[in-house]
Amino acid sequence: MKQSVDAGWDDHPADPDDQEDTPPAWWIVNLVDDVEGIDDLRVQLVLEVPGTTERISAHLAPATARRLRTALTTALGTIGEDAPPA
Repeated sequence: MKQSVDAGWDDHPADPDDQEDTPPAWWIVNLVDDVEGIDDLRVQLVLEVPGTTERISAHLAPATARRLRTALTTALGTIGEDAPPA
């Protein structure tokens, strides 16, 4: 089973000259249960570099996904942004 949750572009500068060291990325969040060697659901976080074959996929257990959520909430709070309710 693979269920898409959300996807989108990161927020890179529009000027290609500002993207030399860090190209834009497409992110995807899925729920998956077909990870070899794992018998339960995972949150899959995929980062892709458009126009290439570069891709990284993380399979997060619920505790790890919550840790990532906490880190994002902390980062948003640090820059003065409120995170939406969980």
